[in-house]
Amino acid sequence: MSGKWSRQAPRDEGRISLLVIVLTFAVLAMIGLSVDGGGKVRALRRADNLAAEAARAAGQAVQGSEAIPGGDKLVDPGPAVAAAQIYLAAAGETGAVVVSQDRMQITVTVTITYTTVFLGLVGLDTLPATRQATAVLVET
Repeated sequence: MSGKWSRQAPRDEGRISLLVIVLTFAVLAMIGLSVDGGGKVRALRRADNLAAEAARAAGQAVQGSEAIPGGDKLVDPGPAVAAAQIYLAAAGETGAVVVSQDRMQITVTVTITYTTVFLGLVGLDTLPATRQATAVLVET
């Protein structure tokens, strides 16, 4: 059919290939952000839980010599810091423990480093996840 009725179909000249490459890159970027974003959220949750539990463990270190006979209930700084550090070490993490000047509060800060899966391809190998918790002594 090479008569006057035949028409040659227009060529796409690779336009579809370029579209596939761009869309594939966009889909992979979305998957990467989802996976690594979820990993960072899990790391933040773990850091938050560890900080809270370490602060609670430290809060058990009340200075007994004053509290037992009915005196003020104050945190014993040495054992409180040690209790929090022991709790964090058992969980495989480290953190900073601070006892307030009035010895009524213990603040624990935990930083967990999340190692990325996909974002390493663009230079982000790790994401820090830092959370802080405070335990306050309450007298009843």
